[in-house]
Amino acid sequence: MRNLLKETKEVLKENKKTLKDVLWCGSEEYGWFDIDVFEKLADKEYDGGYGAQEVAKDLVLVGKDFWLERDEYDGSEWWDYKTTPKKPKKNTIPTTLIKGMWESLTEMNTPTTY
Repeated sequence: MRNLLKETKEVLKENKKTLKDVLWCGSEEYGWFDIDVFEKLADKEYDGGYGAQEVAKDLVLVGKDFWLERDEYDGSEWWDYKTTPKKPKKNTIPTTLIKGMWESLTEMNTPTTY
């Protein structure tokens, strides 16, 4: 069993953030609410192991330059910490965005030599 509030605080701490850094919680479809509402509702145990996802799958906690979103695999669930990507210094023009399986932009747009 896991406590959603404790789990959330741990993930934030690992990323040098606290609940005070969260601007809003909720989902695009449902709407938003303040972190104090989250704190009250999240201080509960849930089964984060394999089986069925229990925490709302579209729940996000959003800060100035980051957000937490729920992720899961076969019912095992956790927070994914995301940050706003930094714009690269290098400006490139790709030739394709769609190619093979599980390839990156670099892999798709780098000539293969034999």
